Amino acid sequence: QVQVVESGGGLVQFGGSLRLSCAASGRFIRATTMRWVRQRPGKQREWVGSITLEGETDYEPDWKGRFAISRDNTQNTMYLQMHNLGPEDTAVYYCNADILVRAGNWTTFWGQGTQVTVFS
Repeated sequence: QVQVVESGGGLVQFGGSLRLSCAASGRFIRATTMRWVRQRPGKQREWVGSITLEGETDYEPDWKGRFAISRDNTQNTMYLQMHNLGPEDTAVYYCNADILVRAGNWTTFWGQGTQVTVFS
């Protein structure tokens, strides 16, 4: 069974930094593109950024300077490093991953999300 699990959320002070993790586990061939999506209170989900298997990143332009995505392919884990956090960054952060479960079977798996709350 394939799982994608986020971790690293919590309370962080205004202006602080936080690193989130997203780990894919289970029986599969490979995880390719992985993405971060967030949902702020009362808002729809919004794309944060993504990273390919080769490490190419893409970001929502508004946050590119404060957020950085990386990954460790040996651990099938993606990271989101966030700096200079403000109240507008309070959200549930989700990740998803395109996973080749077996030959010819690609599925996008979602995690359950991790809450980030920024306080002043």
